[in-house]
Amino acid sequence: MNTDYIKFIPLKSMPFVQFLIDEHSFDLFIVNQRATKHGDFRKLPSGRFQITVNNNLNKYQFLLTLIHEIAHHVTHQKFGRVQPHGQEWKTVFQHLMLPFIHPEIYPKEILPYLATYLKNPKASTDADVNLSLALKGFSADSGKHFIFDIPFGNLFEFKNAIYKRGNKRRTRYECLNMHTKKVYLFNQNAEVKIYNS
Repeated sequence: MNTDYIKFIPLKSMPFVQFLIDEHSFDLFIVNQRATKHGDFRKLPSGRFQITVNNNLNKYQFLLTLIHEIAHHVTHQKFGRVQPHGQEWKTVFQHLMLPFIHPEIYPKEILPYLATYLKNPKASTDADVNLSLALKGFSADSGKHFIFDIPFGNLFEFKNAIYKRGNKRRTRYECLNMHTKKVYLFNQNAEVKIYNS
């Protein structure tokens, strides 16, 4: 089994991760960043199972994503075809994460948000704003800002388009695309660039 994953996860999590890898038969690939997902699980035409995880994640994001995808694999083995993020997956994911909810693996700044998230895990950790921010160390990528840091009415750039930040709706921001004049909703933890004309 490829052990390249070791440098991507917290050191103390390694025995638990290795146990899961040994216990369940799948190929693990660490791949370049994808804009739409952190990882995925699939059954290949050959009948083998494959898990991929993005290489740009920090070790806490990487570990959570890896266990998320292993949970898909275990759910598939136990239940066959079910809802991708339905109750069966949630239960398996919660069970698999138990050994990792420990201050030697996840910092105490992250643990409360992780515990709250795992009560009812969503398809994406990014859907849980508090956990997403904690996993990122409460700091945006270099050269970027979280959308909640952009003042109302200011312009920002996202995926080569210019937007104007508008009002906040419960957990999202209304933002006007300056080219199409359409309003889009942005997660409050979206990372954007300040627009300098």
